[in-house]
Amino acid sequence: MDQIIKDIHEGIINGQAPLVEQKVTEALNTGLNPAVVLNEGMITAMREVGRRFEEGEYFVPEMLIAARAMQKGLAILKPYLKQADVKPAGKVAIGTVKGDLHDIGKNLVAMMLEGAGFEIIDLGTDVSPERFIDAVKNNGADIIAMSALLTTTMPNMKVTIDALLQSGLRDNVKVMIGGAPITEAYQKSIGADGYAPDASRAVAIAQSLVGLAA
Repeated sequence: MDQIIKDIHEGIINGQAPLVEQKVTEALNTGLNPAVVLNEGMITAMREVGRRFEEGEYFVPEMLIAARAMQKGLAILKPYLKQADVKPAGKVAIGTVKGDLHDIGKNLVAMMLEGAGFEIIDLGTDVSPERFIDAVKNNGADIIAMSALLTTTMPNMKVTIDALLQSGLRDNVKVMIGGAPITEAYQKSIGADGYAPDASRAVAIAQSLVGLAA
């Protein structure tokens, strides 16, 4: 692995945002392929962060710091990826459902998905079914990712899926759900395509929904 790529990789794992920014800039200035910087420097680093989280070596704070470092590097890299016509792994419209204003988990999932090469349409919190539909219709989202932290707002996940069915768009998009009160049984009962118990697992679910190996 090229030393600059190695530095980016390690910088993300250790959550060193200034170092990541510096090394990504350096990599691009020396003519390194933006896709290589993304795939070998960033995506592999976030995969390692996810592994450490799943094995109990990392917790949410470490994951957040690593994801923020990745985002800083990605902000510099994005225009170059666009120029090089590097396609995202898929497009994810993510939001906390109507009536729910919690966003920490949603934000972490969005950052982890971005670190895995997905394009993110962040709809924020208190998102109505209409806005999710709009993201599929007008932004071409491949996946809708819905979060709920309250048992009282969980039913709005089903309301959104029903609205997708009624609008004739359900077959065009995959739906994944998550949040503290959500279970796999609930996912199956409302007809969602995937359920992620945490941000790390959300990446593997999203990859499988768009046909990518985790």
